[in-house]
Amino acid sequence: MSVFDASRAECSVFTFKDGLLSKIAHDLRVKVDRFEVKVDGDRVEATFDPKSLRVVCARKEGRDDHGALSGGDRSKIEGNIQKDVLETSRHPEIRFSGTAKIEGERATVTGQLTLHGATRTITVEGRREGGRWVGRTRLHQPDYGITPYSAMLGTLKIQPSVEIELSIPAE
Repeated sequence: MSVFDASRAECSVFTFKDGLLSKIAHDLRVKVDRFEVKVDGDRVEATFDPKSLRVVCARKEGRDDHGALSGGDRSKIEGNIQKDVLETSRHPEIRFSGTAKIEGERATVTGQLTLHGATRTITVEGRREGGRWVGRTRLHQPDYGITPYSAMLGTLKIQPSVEIELSIPAE
């Protein structure tokens, strides 16, 4: 069995701005600082700590923009994610349990994701990139009972779908 955590792997969440005032908002790259992924043959089990989400940076035109947010901006966004979006005091853990199918340089992982108290089947498409497996999927927040972040009477908001990327060493 192989076990991966944030010391050897990386999990990122990408959010995308929306709404009338989207020009003043930012797409974001958020990373999960505490998680564990266990791979045993074709079985994949993972837990993620939603309280450990940290804003890495804003993104502009699909690229990281490290200078766009102040430390205070990042802290405020992290607080909104934990309190208002993910409600981490009520939902302190995210869990995944599934099966991987590898064909050459591609992988498909299908399983059950429990997020915000709701469990849904998801599929993560992955591919080998150098010495790593990189998997990506989109999650529609309302499918999990999550109301996407919104401010200023809905004129500034986050799109309902977010993208998740997980990168682990190819062993």
